[in-house]
Amino acid sequence: MNTIEQQLWDYIDGNLDATQAKNIEEKIKSDAEVKLQYEELLNLNLAFGDLELEEPSMSFTRNVMESVALLPAPVALKTKVNKNIIYGIGGFFVISLLALFGYTVYNANLSLSDFKLNVNLDFNLNSYLTPTAIYSFLFADLVIGLVFLDYLLRKKMAHK
Repeated sequence: MNTIEQQLWDYIDGNLDATQAKNIEEKIKSDAEVKLQYEELLNLNLAFGDLELEEPSMSFTRNVMESVALLPAPVALKTKVNKNIIYGIGGFFVISLLALFGYTVYNANLSLSDFKLNVNLDFNLNSYLTPTAIYSFLFADLVIGLVFLDYLLRKKMAHK
């Protein structure tokens, strides 16, 4: 619905203040297209006013309520999380941590002479641990933690 049509409907319904009504009257008098649209809307409004509203029977509400009462009550849906998915996600993180540990050990220069431990960690950790990487890892951990918490709470509620 365009704005002039909306304004005309408001004018017909009497929802405009005096200045807006005056502006619409001037548009109707000056523009033939707006005048034609106004007359069409006015005729439509009169046609709507002449229509008789049909009323439902006296027992309509009772009949509807009885038919609703005959329907079976809806059962709450329960979601079941597959344990293999949880184990797969946990395995992924365990493998990721083992790979990170293996990479660290591989790049470390360990020498044990006279019980001296010289660890040389020469790789640039800042190039791997960017804020985006840290936030992504923390977000993934948070989501997995919430899924696990939901799993535990559902399991506890099922036992009750």
